[in-house]
Amino acid sequence: MEDDGGERSSFVISLIENRAKEFLGNETCKSTLKLHFLRLKYDTNLSHIKIQKTLLHFYDPVVIIVPPNKLAPEGMVGVSELVDRFYASVKKVVMARGCFDDTKGAMLIKNLAAREPSALGLDTYYKQYYLCLASASAAIKWIEAEKGVIITSHSLAVTFNGSFDHMNIDTTSVHNLEIVEPLHSALWGTSSKKRSLFHMLKTTKTIGGTRLLRANLLQPLKDIETINTRLDCLDELMSNEQLFFGLSQVLRKFPKETDRVLCHFCFKPKKITNEVLGADDAKKSQMLISSIILLKTALDALPLLSKVLKDAQCFILANVYKSVCENEKYADIRKRIGEVIDEDVLHALVPFIARTQQYFAVKAGIDGLLDIARRSFCDTSEAIHNLANKYREEYKLPNLKLPFNNRRGFYFSIPRKDIQGKLPSKFIQVVKHGNNVHCSTLELASLNVRNKSAAGECYVRTEVCLEALVDAIREDILMFTLLAEVLCLLDMIVNSFAHTISTKPVDRYTRPEFTDNGPLAIDAGRHPILESIHSDFVPNSIFISEASNMVIVMGPNMSGKSTYLQQVCLIIILAQIGCYVPAHFATIRVVDLIFTRMGTMDNLESNSSTFMTEMKETAFIMQNVSQRSLIVMDELGRATSSSDGLAIAWSCCEHLLSLNA
Repeated sequence: MEDDGGERSSFVISLIENRAKEFLGNETCKSTLKLHFLRLKYDTNLSHIKIQKTLLHFYDPVVIIVPPNKLAPEGMVGVSELVDRFYASVKKVVMARGCFDDTKGAMLIKNLAAREPSALGLDTYYKQYYLCLASASAAIKWIEAEKGVIITSHSLAVTFNGSFDHMNIDTTSVHNLEIVEPLHSALWGTSSKKRSLFHMLKTTKTIGGTRLLRANLLQPLKDIETINTRLDCLDELMSNEQLFFGLSQVLRKFPKETDRVLCHFCFKPKKITNEVLGADDAKKSQMLISSIILLKTALDALPLLSKVLKDAQCFILANVYKSVCENEKYADIRKRIGEVIDEDVLHALVPFIARTQQYFAVKAGIDGLLDIARRSFCDTSEAIHNLANKYREEYKLPNLKLPFNNRRGFYFSIPRKDIQGKLPSKFIQVVKHGNNVHCSTLELASLNVRNKSAAGECYVRTEVCLEALVDAIREDILMFTLLAEVLCLLDMIVNSFAHTISTKPVDRYTRPEFTDNGPLAIDAGRHPILESIHSDFVPNSIFISEASNMVIVMGPNMSGKSTYLQQVCLIIILAQIGCYVPAHFATIRVVDLIFTRMGTMDNLESNSSTFMTEMKETAFIMQNVSQRSLIVMDELGRATSSSDGLAIAWSCCEHLLSLNA
């Protein structure tokens, strides 16, 4: 798929379930196709609707592919009904059951995966992955049919995994803990300082880094070795200012859309002809040329990254230097690009400059027809500017400007103060725009048509010249996948984690320690979001162990009980994404699940009272809790009237925090 360049990822999710209740329960498998990365997620614990919602919320897909809706067994919710109920705004595609073919899926994965099938474990675990393969078959078939492309052989990174590698946080807890969005954001307004944890850390410079940050906050790590590796990297950045500022400056040299370019090398059009292309095809050619320029700009910045990381000591930075900076294949590709692409061409954001860079990206003399098309483009562009000068003199409009956008082409912009009375009848399509008037003329419209035709021919001939180069890039697509992932990781660690810590007073953030079965101990912890708003924030400590694995917090209204509970959860999340935490000291036992229940109300849609809603949420927690789960319950002191008028007190405590041991 083509990425829109925004922060939202272009995820396509294919869902299928085995509803043979007597054999496997409600087993659900999901294939996730994101640009250049195909993730086949095998999960047997998706029987509960909340966990299904959590994973869909994590990926934030643009398309969800499901089989035809059939009546689910009693007590179960089908995937199609799940999408209709909770993701009505997301495009749902219903494909026939025949498209979910595990045999075809296995063949596709063998042909498209960059790694050998034996390395993936496909041959060994075929029976275990059959639902994943079926959903992958449907996802790939939809992509190729909808977008009119063919996925390049051996170009996709494929993994089979479940949810056991990361901490699970259900959507209710994501909302209660203000991980992505602040509570009551509509009431706070846009001018409020109230922010979420994601917004607090969102100082990344690349789109991929922002996506990686969001993904880590929604699914923090559980592997202690990986977490400590990130913390070691932070230690070196915080102790070596030259390295920190050097990396910050070098990462700015890489285009923020670097990870976007990979989609144009993983997918290729089904039909390639030399005929004049339509508007949609011309746009695809434009995107391909832009991707080559983006890739060239990124490769030009690699020597600077190598210079900064040369003396780095921590595992992450040293490994980046060894696997990326010292990899001669990047220099070979850069040399290959330099043989076709002009040295002075750089990535640009201004539409007209970017378009001109694309027309003249290929060196002169490589293709005669391209040189003729460029000459025609230059002639019409010059004629347009001469026409603007003519109108300035003829109609005494010295401030007449000649803007350009991709939709309209060239048009005139005249300040309203320079217009005496009415514009001459020669000017057409007159539109008032603030203090200016936008308009055109028949002569300009004619020149725009000729200019656009020449530009389209430039795109066609440029794409033909780049075919061999693109094929060479596709052969080493995994190298660029690695480069994109490395840049996203560095952006998150340097521009988010390290930058946030560096803006705080010394010793306000500390490195957390991790234990396998030790206690949860936080000394003088602070709420990471609220402390940035209130300078007089009072720190609080907590200690939970196997001997005492429950804390009951009581106090009057507005005394900070909910803030205290939120604070503990957010500190744990920060620690498990590999970041320092706002405390004097913190030792943490890795948490695999976080459950919260904070202030429920009647649910009219499901005909549930407050008491029934509380019972359902509590039942969900009790069914899924493990030995490493953190449970946070708020406002448990409410009483509900029963049918005979007696008050039933569910709990005598107001606030509860428990680390299940």
